[in-house]
Amino acid sequence: MDAIELAQQAINGNKEAQVQLLALYKEPMYRVAYSYMQNEHDARDALQEMNYQCLKHIHQVQAPQYFKTWLVRIVINTCLMMKRKQRRIVITNNVQEPEQQHSDSELFELNDVLSQLPVEQQELIHLKYFKDLKNSEIATLQNIPEGTVKSRLHQTLKKLRRLMGEGDIS
Repeated sequence: MDAIELAQQAINGNKEAQVQLLALYKEPMYRVAYSYMQNEHDARDALQEMNYQCLKHIHQVQAPQYFKTWLVRIVINTCLMMKRKQRRIVITNNVQEPEQQHSDSELFELNDVLSQLPVEQQELIHLKYFKDLKNSEIATLQNIPEGTVKSRLHQTLKKLRRLMGEGDIS
């Protein structure tokens, strides 16, 4: 029995055909998931989710010849969803403190200068330079455009340079 006939039987509710199809496409779907997730553990998680979604919605496939394409779309959507969730977790749960590489007096001076800034600017500096978030991540977190983040960072750094009496802050 070829893949199209197997897909037709699976769509019609044949549980054995569904299992055979998932086994048939397991390896190519794993390669797609791995190319997106870049690690085995997440790729296998994506495959598990794909299997669940496939079995739940297989009756919605309209053309059995496109079953493999339908599975690939499920894998890609699952991987993208997992990546979004991972980004959210990194943004909201990153509580590591920066390593101390400056003397205490330098840190006190920096804290004094930072405390002179408005709270919004302090938070921006903290997210960018202490939490090492990208501008796009900060924009997502604060629900503002990335260009706004860039301009606010520019203005904040300009103000910090003035407050510290230096020409450059790295």
